[in-house]
Amino acid sequence: MPMIHPHIDPVALHLGPLSIRWYGLMYLVGFVFFLVLGHYRIRRNPQSGWTGQQLDDLLFYGVLGVILGGRLGYVLFYKPAFYLAHPLDIFKIWEGGMAFHGGFLGVLVAMWLFGRKTGRSFFQVTDFIAPLVPLGLAAGRLGNFINGELWGRVTHADAPWAMIFPLVDQQPRHPSQLYQFALEGLLLFIVLWLYSSKPRRTGQVSALFLLGYGLARFTAEFAREPDNFLGFLALGFSMGQWLSLPMIAIGAWLWVKFSRKA
Repeated sequence: MPMIHPHIDPVALHLGPLSIRWYGLMYLVGFVFFLVLGHYRIRRNPQSGWTGQQLDDLLFYGVLGVILGGRLGYVLFYKPAFYLAHPLDIFKIWEGGMAFHGGFLGVLVAMWLFGRKTGRSFFQVTDFIAPLVPLGLAAGRLGNFINGELWGRVTHADAPWAMIFPLVDQQPRHPSQLYQFALEGLLLFIVLWLYSSKPRRTGQVSALFLLGYGLARFTAEFAREPDNFLGFLALGFSMGQWLSLPMIAIGAWLWVKFSRKA
């Protein structure tokens, strides 16, 4: 008997005309994880030269990168024709539409700017933040599950993981949001946190993040229903998988490159 998705009101708090949504709260949880873990790393490694004030500034840069990059990535990667015809809708972020890969590129630009401001190399900055990110990604996927969005593909009704999303249809589906929560969030966090706990060559932690996220996302996409306005692309891959392949390739190349450095 398939499980039934617990239909949860996407609005966590109703404060008169103001509504606080679960997905927004998950973003907040992700930023809190970033600060808590970041301050912990600074205390454990005072010789790193990072300060609490720099961490706070880094979060500000990162938030801008996530929001601007995530929105523009969704516009360019997923619905360019629609937004070309309705350019003002680009600013309607409250209606949904954020792309991780776009947000990732936005964060990279933000980290490069922050590095220039503080006199650090790009990879010194990204090596520091890489282990702080996955728990925020986990929180975001939990927000997707609460909203009942980004559901999975149809599966066997007698599969122990089968779940029905009543607002979608009555077919048993993979709860792919939870797969991504586990792979891109929890597992990637454990791997990066343990790997970065020992001294590594500059760039190795960043390369492992690229490789690890790309593999996790590519794998989880096999259980996720592709966007209905895109469907499956070449070779039967989804857009998320095609966008993950460059991350896997670049991450593997960078890790080998930095590992060979003297």
